[in-house]
Amino acid sequence: MATVVRCPTCDRPVEWTEASRWRPFCSERCKLIDLGAWAAEKHAIPGEIVETDDAPRRERGSEDEE
Repeated sequence: MATVVRCPTCDRPVEWTEASRWRPFCSERCKLIDLGAWAAEKHAIPGEIVETDDAPRRERGSEDEE
């Protein structure tokens, strides 16, 4: 018996088998919708903000500190 998961985009059931080409998504459409959400920064992996030397001053919060 195959494991059944829910499509992260539309919540349809998807069998987790080699025949399910787009798993964990139910279709290429749902896969592309999810990819677009990541590209538009609607999804993010939580973590700490990392300062870099090339970040604009206003983003680092030191604009008024000088």
